[in-house]
Amino acid sequence: MRRKSPETYEEKLAQLSELREAALHSASESAVDKQHAKGKYTARERIAKLLDPGSFQELDTFVRHRTTDFEMQKNRPWGDAVVTGHGTIDGRKVCVFSQDFTVFGGSLGEVMAEKMCKVMDLAAKIGCPVIGINDSGGARIQEGVVSLGAYGDVFVRNVKCSGVIPQISLVMGPCAGGAVYSPAITDFIFMVKETSHMFITGPDVIRTVTGEEVGFEELGGAMSHNSKSGVAHFASDDEDQCLEDTRYLFSFLPQNNLELPPRVAPSDDPLRMDPELDTAVPDNPTKPYDMRTVVRHVVDDGEFFEVHEHHAKNIVCGFSRLNGYAVGVVGNQPAHMAGVLDIEASAKAARFVRTCDAFNVPILTFTDVPGFLPGTAQEWNGIIRHGAKLLYAFAEATVPKITVVTRKAYGGAYDVMASKHLLADFNFAWPTAEVAVMGPEGAVNIIYRRDIASSPTPDERRTKLMDDYRARFANPYSAAERGYIDDVIVPHETRPKVINALETLLTKREPGPKRKHGNIPL
Repeated sequence: MRRKSPETYEEKLAQLSELREAALHSASESAVDKQHAKGKYTARERIAKLLDPGSFQELDTFVRHRTTDFEMQKNRPWGDAVVTGHGTIDGRKVCVFSQDFTVFGGSLGEVMAEKMCKVMDLAAKIGCPVIGINDSGGARIQEGVVSLGAYGDVFVRNVKCSGVIPQISLVMGPCAGGAVYSPAITDFIFMVKETSHMFITGPDVIRTVTGEEVGFEELGGAMSHNSKSGVAHFASDDEDQCLEDTRYLFSFLPQNNLELPPRVAPSDDPLRMDPELDTAVPDNPTKPYDMRTVVRHVVDDGEFFEVHEHHAKNIVCGFSRLNGYAVGVVGNQPAHMAGVLDIEASAKAARFVRTCDAFNVPILTFTDVPGFLPGTAQEWNGIIRHGAKLLYAFAEATVPKITVVTRKAYGGAYDVMASKHLLADFNFAWPTAEVAVMGPEGAVNIIYRRDIASSPTPDERRTKLMDDYRARFANPYSAAERGYIDDVIVPHETRPKVINALETLLTKREPGPKRKHGNIPL
């Protein structure tokens, strides 16, 4: 029996209220309970925790799927399997979509994709970031190729928005097959340990095709993609931490590529000089130290939000502030593999540098690099091509670029790490810096090989030659003589020096060549 159409205004208001209530509770209690039992929030709960209280404005609340499948026609929930809209984070506008696993397993169909594309188009139009919360069983099988085409529509938006507005993906459940490519195009990916999984093909398919036995967590869990593949940038212990970290990351990013990141009121003295920096670099040139400790002594309040913390640990990347201004920090990590550059470190840092450059975040680089990692595995897997990514990224970046050489800066790796030759704006060095083609031992063994071999006391001769080489080349002054280093500074002066340099560069303008785009070595 057909329901009577409302006639009076009061009846229409009652109908609206009823439909809104139905949309808010489109999932069954049992489906919500299952979600909570897995340590997961519902789509709307996630939005409520992510955005400022009361700021969320939902869009397309009454959209319903148009699938002609008989069984699907029996169940046409309002809003389908995604919640979309806009709100604020710390008072700043943001668009968001949150896939709802309690409705059709969050599967993506035509209407669901239309909602996602619509909110992404809105974000691009008004110039604000978009945050996508992914929790989906994949393509909606009942819709066939239409669901595959819907994925393509989403991918196109991701590509067109890339470098224009910040795009952040939160993988808070399954994300498999073609669905993984949308987060992969975005700027940052968060995953939650134990409950997030990303993969092209699942364990069952892999077992059938290759015979490999692998579990969901090992194949595509948060730590696998944070430490091994480098696909994800952050691994959170639970959903609360994931949502809070997303808000924190948001504070370092601008609304779009035409704006600057927000400045916060500084609470740390810009003239602060930390004497601990004077002993940060060990006297023994082969002894490791943690570059993150150096970073924390320089930046505001010691805050360093590391990106890709678990991947390619021989280089560190992350966000900090200097006198309230957001900066991206890149630094070789002597505590891991002596800070050498390899394939993974080069690609990791290059991606971060390009992200900073796209969104007007100045780059502060700390250099302590003995060179590129030697070996057949590196050469055959393309260290030349991958190392060139980092070189390209630094040279192409037009944001303010400040570099501090703390210790070793050897060979081509010296050039690559935001040297003056790659158009860095200010290059400083500590007295412990060694800017040279290679280290004293390697250089002496090559240059004076015959001299040492013919000496009656080869060890003494080698030591004397190394001391002479160190005095002539393994120091910052040869580079400073030629202007490759702007100033040699006492380590504890680093914070006020780099803040002064940054504030000098705030009005930097650097027009690029007229071209469609460069051809970065991918």
